[in-house]
Amino acid sequence: MPDATPPGPPPGPRDPGDAWSIGPDGTKAWGRFGAAGLLVDDGDGRVLLQHRVEWSHHGGTWGIPGGARHQDEDAVTAALRESAEEAGVPEDGIDLRHTALLDLGFWTYTTVVGRAARPFEPVIADRESLALAWVPVDQVEDLPLHPGFGASWPALRAATTTTPHVVVDAANVVGSVPDGWWRDRPGAAERLLSSVSALAAAGLPAEALDLPFARWWPRWTVVLEGAARDTTAEDPARLAIVRATGSGDDAIVEAARAAVDAGDGPVVVVTADRGLRARVEAIGAVAHGPSWIRDRS
Repeated sequence: MPDATPPGPPPGPRDPGDAWSIGPDGTKAWGRFGAAGLLVDDGDGRVLLQHRVEWSHHGGTWGIPGGARHQDEDAVTAALRESAEEAGVPEDGIDLRHTALLDLGFWTYTTVVGRAARPFEPVIADRESLALAWVPVDQVEDLPLHPGFGASWPALRAATTTTPHVVVDAANVVGSVPDGWWRDRPGAAERLLSSVSALAAAGLPAEALDLPFARWWPRWTVVLEGAARDTTAEDPARLAIVRATGSGDDAIVEAARAAVDAGDGPVVVVTADRGLRARVEAIGAVAHGPSWIRDRS
């Protein structure tokens, strides 16, 4: 989503990223280190759009809040910062869903897609917006869209209902590595929860889930059974813990079934147990062995 016109002069010192990137053919795009923007939905079928000021490139069109990345700033941080600065989006109020990358070789634009964790009203916080509005998804294409956003919107819209969900068979994953876990099962469970929590925060590459775009942030459920239930670790953010009081396999199947029934998908169950794999695949889930998660931890 190149922007050939930089924003107006900032009130303070300019970041090194606030400069042109110039391609081999002379194409100019704003953001020395690339740019990023946030497409956020409210969970009720509406997305937040920005009506761009007339002096900007493609002024008068509608797009998403965003701008140049700062030096050493990752795309997600940049998108959340820019949307906070431009539209008053609460940086701690967005549940990440996925990212989409436009790579021109000399410059990149990352669309960070998220869902509002709680209701909020956008506020015009700088000079780059004529208006901000929650727009119903089926009315977005009725607006004059920024060409870059307009080109990406069909694919982005198609993914608005995609919610991957990973269910982890903790006993099987822990037991796949002979590191002495049997001497301290609660401690082994705590270490696994820490690893999964880190994955939940960082997201997964799209190919791990057989999905489009660049990176996804699935829902996570970890099923603990036996002595592992006694772990004293606090429930990590971004994932649900099921402490099975009966059969761990039954609890895993039930967690997968609940995810499928809720419309989540793809639903991935991490286990090497052949019988369990057959059971979850029968209800529409995909099964992967423990290396699927270990290789990404």
